[in-house]
Amino acid sequence: MGALGKLINISLFFFFALMAINVPLLNGQILFPGIYPKLLTDLKDWYSSEFNDYLFIEKPLFFVGLVWHEIIFLLPLSIVNIYAILTSKSWFGTTSLLYGASFLTSMAAILGDMIGSEKVTNKLLLAYLPFVGLAILAMLRGLVTCSTKKINCFSQEKACLRINQVCDRGSQIPEPRKTIYIFTFK
Repeated sequence: MGALGKLINISLFFFFALMAINVPLLNGQILFPGIYPKLLTDLKDWYSSEFNDYLFIEKPLFFVGLVWHEIIFLLPLSIVNIYAILTSKSWFGTTSLLYGASFLTSMAAILGDMIGSEKVTNKLLLAYLPFVGLAILAMLRGLVTCSTKKINCFSQEKACLRINQVCDRGSQIPEPRKTIYIFTFK
């Protein structure tokens, strides 16, 4: 994977790490307010008042449902994605796509409510918008991956994709067999 791919993976690593910390420690207080130490409740209260995040203050039912979704589905997927990045697992693209699509859907509901309710401040909107970009980045990372699989042209009947060379049915395949690298779109 090239430098751009590594930069994307590093960005996503920090995003997934942030979510693996944020979801249980801050967002979890929406569901289980009595079990957190004073330090964490003070942090949530500071965030709520500093950014005027009415979702944390008013706790509308749709937001409570999204927090359940984060804890049940997105938190484990964040941890799995961190593991996949650290160990270079081939299935990371799939789990990244799942996370990105799910998180972007949640963000669409949240931003739709914020804009529709006219309670949003510029400061709060600017706090949420980077997460939309990271969700899109996670989806794109899952959709477009660079494969380092080697593909050989075995027979004249098979169509071959080559860089600077095309195999026709009537042409002989040059020896030695050429190895090519392809980009796969999942």
